[in-house]
Amino acid sequence: MKQLIITAAIMLAAMAAQAKTLIVYYSYTNNVERIVDELSKQIDADVIEIEPAEKGLDYAADNYAIGSAQIAAIRENPDVASSYPAIDPVDVDLAQYSTVIIGAPLWWSNMAAPMQTFLFNYGAEMAGKNIGLIVSSASSGISGVEGDAKRLIPDGNFLSPCLWIRSAQTSNAKSMIEEWLKTIDYNNHTSDINNIHASDTATNSVYTLSGIKLLAETNLLAGIYIINGKKTLISK
Repeated sequence: MKQLIITAAIMLAAMAAQAKTLIVYYSYTNNVERIVDELSKQIDADVIEIEPAEKGLDYAADNYAIGSAQIAAIRENPDVASSYPAIDPVDVDLAQYSTVIIGAPLWWSNMAAPMQTFLFNYGAEMAGKNIGLIVSSASSGISGVEGDAKRLIPDGNFLSPCLWIRSAQTSNAKSMIEEWLKTIDYNNHTSDINNIHASDTATNSVYTLSGIKLLAETNLLAGIYIINGKKTLISK
């Protein structure tokens, strides 16, 4: 029994390491940065900021002409890497994370171009991960940003709804984030393991971690199993 407990503890630690959250964001006017700062106070997560490779650009000049041109280039050839503006190198191992929360502003009805570059480069590595999306805009709806995220992360498990915080609402980000995290059931999505007593498994389908279905559920030894698709620590 002692060996089983030690083994279970080791497996729990390994699974917890895989349940980490990453927040990745781009912010030009600092609205998204303020939102992410508040989000970081409410959840335990690593944070990465996306930075354009070309420095000193005034995106606000000429009615945001630079950003408009970048979005137009992506719309014209969304499957071509050269359509996306260069960003600073990002050092991230996405295999460490089960959940990725993306924070981005809206540009011309689409996701800001630098964030699209990051997702173009890394979206395939987010397959099967929980994806949360937070969007900042002045007033326009965010359906285009949602569409960009799903195009660039086609196999992500998107948590619904996305969080839309208008620029004028940034000061209310704390309460809006709190409510959003409850709505998407964040704590449940980021907890990889249930903990139940063996006697509670009688009406469930129980599998070993190798995928073998067990028939005598009430005689289970303490350990980690798959119950209704979720990793579960069973105690006696």
